[in-house]
Parts: sequence; C-alpha cells; structure tokens
Amino acid sequence: MNLFLLLLEGAWHVLLAGLVLGAGLPAIFAIGIRALSYGATDGQAVADHRPHPGARAIAYLSFGIVLAAIALGIGIIVASGFGMRFELGWPLFVPE
Repeated sequence: MNLFLLLLEGAWHVLLAGLVLGAGLPAIFAIGIRALSYGATDGQAVADHRPHPGARAIAYLSFGIVLAAIALGIGIIVASGFGMRFELGWPLFVPE
C-alpha cells in the first residue's frame, strides 16, 4: 500500500508540473496577446489600434514572466551540463 501511495504522490507532482509548464505558460502568453487587443473593435484596421496603457503593461508583464521562465529552464539545463545545480537564493546556480 505504501508503494501505491508513493506512486500517486509522484504522479501528482508530474501532473502539477505539466499543468504549470505545459498549459500555464501558453495561457499566460495568451493573456498578454488578449491584453494587447483590448479596446479593438470589429473591422478596425490593425494600424489604427493602440492598446490601452494599462493593458499594455499587463501584456508586457505576462510576456516577461514567460521569457523569464524560458530563460530559467534553459539555465537549469545548461547548468546541469556544467556540473551545477539550481537553488533558490543567490547565486541561483551552485557547484554540486
């Protein structure tokens, strides 16, 4: 029974990571795209639309979150190749 509970715990962690990284980042990116189109009307030319300043800030924030997550992921992969590990704190990458 203990083995089954450990299996469920591991599966839950994998599911959570998949939801956050697999669906979460594209959803945040979609929020940014939607924020850039805030206030546009049907039939309006693309060149005539200027996003609302608040919506533009939300869009840039969401794009920044997605770019930071991508950079962190690439950093973790590259650091593991150099024999380093990731830790929360400063510096982020420390020798193993």
